[in-house]
Amino acid sequence: MFKKHLSFLLVLVLLIIAGCNPNNTKQPDAGVYKVVKVKDGDTLGLLSSDNQQVTVRLAEIDCPEKSQAFGQAAKKFTSDLCFGKEVKLIGNVHDRYGRTVAQVVLTDGTNVNYALVKNGYAWQYKAYSKSTELAALEQQARENKLGLWQDVNPTPPWDFRREKKQPKTDSLQTPKPKKHYHKRKPKLEYAA
Repeated sequence: MFKKHLSFLLVLVLLIIAGCNPNNTKQPDAGVYKVVKVKDGDTLGLLSSDNQQVTVRLAEIDCPEKSQAFGQAAKKFTSDLCFGKEVKLIGNVHDRYGRTVAQVVLTDGTNVNYALVKNGYAWQYKAYSKSTELAALEQQARENKLGLWQDVNPTPPWDFRREKKQPKTDSLQTPKPKKHYHKRKPKLEYAA
């Protein structure tokens, strides 16, 4: 009888040990995403462990627009840094476009948001960030003329977007007046 209980106890212990082994569990981590798209320097397309797509806007920074100087370089830097890799998000705020606004951190601990500023591919977005660490990283990039700081006077993307929205007025050309069309009254035909 003792041998029967000992065998049962041994099997139970082995099952418990096998169940506790992290290599045996293949359940995906709910907080880990895979970078499947780099839309521009500061916007990523992620895929969750349950195959849901999430668009993430990198928090506290602003990269040049794609059509702006260093916009394509910022996108390439972001892509080289994190495309195809697993990341975690810090923050879960949503902007007016429905994007998640967060800091993106690679599994090796690299903060993508901070790396962009440190290497001169983004500004600290001071309207949304009070981080002294980001301010210091931006200042170092400016002093070392990294990335967009190679330009004498780079245009911040928020100014670039504002200028793009405003209609251009050229002092040499006067705007053409709008044409007004009037409906013609139908001619009445009289039978005689």
